[in-house]
Amino acid sequence: MSIETSPSRSAVVIGDALIDEIRDEAGVREFVGGAALNVAVGLRRLGVPTTLIAMVGDDVAGAHIREYLADHGVRLIASPAPRGSSRAVVTRSAGGEPSYVFNRAAQQRTIRYGEEAREALADAGLAVVSCFPFDVPAEAEALAAAVAGVRLAIDPNPRTGMLSDREEFVRGFERLAAAAEVVKVGADDAAVLYDGDLDALRARLRALGVHAVLATAGADGAVLESDAGIVAAPIAQLPGRLVDTVGAGDATLAAVAAGLVDGTPETSGEWERLLQRAMEIAAATCRAEGGLLRTPESLAESDRGVHGS
Repeated sequence: MSIETSPSRSAVVIGDALIDEIRDEAGVREFVGGAALNVAVGLRRLGVPTTLIAMVGDDVAGAHIREYLADHGVRLIASPAPRGSSRAVVTRSAGGEPSYVFNRAAQQRTIRYGEEAREALADAGLAVVSCFPFDVPAEAEALAAAVAGVRLAIDPNPRTGMLSDREEFVRGFERLAAAAEVVKVGADDAAVLYDGDLDALRARLRALGVHAVLATAGADGAVLESDAGIVAAPIAQLPGRLVDTVGAGDATLAAVAAGLVDGTPETSGEWERLLQRAMEIAAATCRAEGGLLRTPESLAESDRGVHGS
């Protein structure tokens, strides 16, 4: 199952799990997805024992999600889904960039933290939050209480089809981000939540107290700023054509988070090596359809992943 050597501690990922219904000239295909789910599976494929806390329904879609996670060795702690499992209809631009239309369950997703979830968080070396409803104050409050004292990695990952209150989202996100080990933001996040200036957003987050900010800019690569300094990495050049960019950001976050589970890099060289590895993993992931994390080493192997039905 795992691709790299397992570290001694585990991770917990909190956020979304859904079915991606992809529509294009080839027809309609369904994949198990969601940003948080992709990160959780990616961490597990990188050798990190991982638990996903997400809303999953007791329906056919939920059964597919549960089967997929079980196949990849990810433990699921499911919150009830009164409106069923989340679903996104995905279409792509001519350049391959995805756009999403979410069902009501996804738009009104909620997460609960029972005893099992709190025990998992207490035992984790790192908690990763992605695509979370920060614009719902009750959800943000519950998350803050659940992760108190836990090392955090956060990707705000706002989706316009889910976003109900931009200013409230920023408030909820920045409250949690201020105490995070690393925050990943991209050009899309800057455009949706702020004024579109990714460098300014990176500076803003550092001023809030974020230990490290990972800023991804698509074809322009990524910059990581920490107390050790600023390091940059271009998009990795790998054999094979670019197939699908859907999972690139999630793969980047998973790769960086995997490097943080047992501790935080202390030097710029350590951060740079971690960032370069993340760029390689993101590039490999883009060479197959769907959000399943790949490594450069796995591209030569037969595809043994489960993509959903």
